[in-house]
Amino acid sequence: MSKNYKKVSFTLSIVTLVICTALFTACDTGQETSQTSTGTTAGPRTSVPTEDPVTAGEDAIDEAEYRRHIETLASDEFGGRAPASPGEVLTVDYLTQVFKDLGLEPGNGDSYVQEVPLASVNLVNKPELVFSGGEGEDMKLAYIEGQVVWTRQQVAKVAIDNSELIFVGYGISAPERDWDDYAGVDVAGKTVVILVNDPGFATQDPDLFNGNAMTYYGRWTYKFDEAARRGAAGAIIIHDTRPAAYGWSTVVNSWTGPQFALVLPDKGANLANVEGWITKDHARTLFAKAGMDLDEMYARARQPGFKAVSMGMKASTKLVNEAENVTSRNVTAVVKGSEAPDEFFIYTAHWDHLGTDPTMEGDNIFNGALDNATGTAALLEIAKAFTSLPQAPRRSVMFLAVTAEEQGLLGSAYYAAHPLVPLADTVGGLNMDGMNNFGETRDITVVGMGMSQLEEYLARAAAKQEKVLVANREPEKGSFFRSDHFELSKEGVPMLYPGRGYDHKEKGVEYGMQVSKDYVAKNYHRVSDEYDLGWDVSGAMADMKVFFRTGLSVANSNDWPNWLEGTEFKAIRDEQLAAAEE
Repeated sequence: MSKNYKKVSFTLSIVTLVICTALFTACDTGQETSQTSTGTTAGPRTSVPTEDPVTAGEDAIDEAEYRRHIETLASDEFGGRAPASPGEVLTVDYLTQVFKDLGLEPGNGDSYVQEVPLASVNLVNKPELVFSGGEGEDMKLAYIEGQVVWTRQQVAKVAIDNSELIFVGYGISAPERDWDDYAGVDVAGKTVVILVNDPGFATQDPDLFNGNAMTYYGRWTYKFDEAARRGAAGAIIIHDTRPAAYGWSTVVNSWTGPQFALVLPDKGANLANVEGWITKDHARTLFAKAGMDLDEMYARARQPGFKAVSMGMKASTKLVNEAENVTSRNVTAVVKGSEAPDEFFIYTAHWDHLGTDPTMEGDNIFNGALDNATGTAALLEIAKAFTSLPQAPRRSVMFLAVTAEEQGLLGSAYYAAHPLVPLADTVGGLNMDGMNNFGETRDITVVGMGMSQLEEYLARAAAKQEKVLVANREPEKGSFFRSDHFELSKEGVPMLYPGRGYDHKEKGVEYGMQVSKDYVAKNYHRVSDEYDLGWDVSGAMADMKVFFRTGLSVANSNDWPNWLEGTEFKAIRDEQLAAAEE
């Protein structure tokens, strides 16, 4: 397929729109509904003329079916949808059957699944973390109560033994910002102690990093990786609820039990032996034992020119694991384009959650209803909307339900490294992770607003409902780096991550903000994230129609929207498209 379309300017062609609209309006081929085993409508239909072909797609987005998908995926029977579990089998089979019933084509040759090889590392002991040296007796932190440690090395046993403790502030090396917390210190074989988030959040200085908005340097993934690059044997982050954006229970629920990673040829030998978190209260005691004041260290670490400090203490712990390679699966289906079938718009949502914890008494199933049965159900409903159009869109549209997002965006990372469609042929995409369950809003949140030309399409679709786009009201959470769009973004593909708004049509912004805060405090990554018949999903229904219109408008255009100047992904995309032209 020629890439001449990539030379067309971003400005949407009015002529193209008029022609496409005329073709759709003139077409009198609709679809008749037939009930399937999954309750999904599908199949060819008798002629149903419509003035606006988009309406046929919007009307197919059905609340009863949306709720049924959520209720099924978040049911106890599905066991929390952990990768490589019986819940995965049920989930993958369910998604595959819905896609088949809708008449979508398989997205991977003749298969609806893409196998994702993973390594599972399950900690079988409850390791004590011991700090020796300093004032008084050794400080021993119990697993879960005071610390959560693990290893990303895919081995049966690993340890740190009397590893020297070095406080490295925020653990950031950012030459472009003239910031290096590792300057002048050798941490090879030692254990680094790190603050969460970044100096911008700590100071609220808009000229320091990104101010209140977390940068990637603030994410735990970056901090552990940077420590490994420096040769550290251990990396311990101090948990602090506000800059972390979640409480200690989220740490416990997210980093205990089987931990998954992409299979590494060297079993992760280049990673730190031990990674983990300690509570802030225990960190305060640890620093006092070292003759240091934690608050003073916080203040010093946020200043340019901070120098790492040896704590004069040592850390020890031993981890015993069950390590094995397993196979999980992404699920993918396609609506083939009518004119440019080799060019794709992609919708993504992660189907997985945290599974079941057999060590817990009582309710031990992490059902993951909001996170992310709602996004997966939306993926299915939007797929149905596309199959309900009287004519296929100009370009192809892919629907990708990915695995192991909760384990570090692994399913999307694997897809980005092994794409089923060349990334240079992927025009853009939209990710859904946690739909609105509290009523319709006047706004749609865009996580990472101001980064991509795709926002213009989203804004036009939102305007149909008199909605406005707003930037993430909680940028300190670093949400742009925490869902599956990020892995494709890193590889250059322009991606949207729209979220539920905050400005409730009747109760206003404060109500929407409180709903979000309550969810994080009470239900996020907890067994209480369960489906409730009392949810008001009117907001989700409205948002799905906006998301559908957004993708459809891109799929019916011949534009190649790009990242905006100044974003870190634009150079990658420019090279990608230039190479495709050769």
